[in-house]
Amino acid sequence: MAAPTQAKGLIHTAACLIIGDEVLGGKTVDTNSAYMAKFCFALGISLRRIEVIADDENEIVEAARRMSKTYDFVVTSGGIGPTHDDITYQSIAKAFNLPLKLHEEAFDRMKRLSKPHKSQPNFDWNVPSAALTAKKRMVELPLDDSRPYEEQVLFVDDNLWVPISCVNGNIHILPGVPSLFQSMLDGLKPRLLPRLTDPEGKGVQRILFSTPMAESAIAEFLTQLAAKAGPKGVKVGSYPRWGKELNTVTLVGRDLEYMESLVPEVEKAVQGHRVSVEGEDDPEHPDPEAGKLASG
Repeated sequence: MAAPTQAKGLIHTAACLIIGDEVLGGKTVDTNSAYMAKFCFALGISLRRIEVIADDENEIVEAARRMSKTYDFVVTSGGIGPTHDDITYQSIAKAFNLPLKLHEEAFDRMKRLSKPHKSQPNFDWNVPSAALTAKKRMVELPLDDSRPYEEQVLFVDDNLWVPISCVNGNIHILPGVPSLFQSMLDGLKPRLLPRLTDPEGKGVQRILFSTPMAESAIAEFLTQLAAKAGPKGVKVGSYPRWGKELNTVTLVGRDLEYMESLVPEVEKAVQGHRVSVEGEDDPEHPDPEAGKLASG
């Protein structure tokens, strides 16, 4: 029996689950979680958790169940290839008591849009083989027959056969290849916009300040500012830039008008100024010693 499906309500919170021994082993650098963070920030979704776990069925099952229960929008990355260690589909199927089934439309798209590798010159879609079995693993998806398949298998790019498998209503299984992950996450945006607290997708705003002051020198002001701005939904951040002469202070929130009203006060208190991009006003020849002082 399948687990109860999460309701399709407004999306307030999100989580990102990176699956792969290669990430934990240092072979691959994870860039997908950073892209997910920027994606959520731009849409005003609060990304509350990022986890990296091994290609281990028990760990995937536990994380998928917990994240699905806790967060509105969950994205996984990795573990959906043709080899033995690609176990994301089977593990998430197990987490929600679902069978793995060949999704015929996804398989048809695969046959139409993918080409056999040059190392497989004799590959034939109509002839059983180990290679064909391996390819089919990538379109054998966790499917709940009590729900429409079009809600569970999403095609977000006409040029890609790779589907986004949506399990339990809120877990979206994406490939780990960064170019595919990014393209497919972007492709989800039109489906997410109607479920945002800000339907226009304006998202959260961020104002950056560059300051030559050490964090300890402005800590008292920032504490007071945070207490004042917090009730307005504005977070105050302070980020040392080791080895640089200038540090960064941020205001993050949705009330841009209120945030703008704070700009003169912040610039004066931190003896700095507003910038568009962190580091845009760095000196051409920074003084390392000054950077060490500014950081603290």
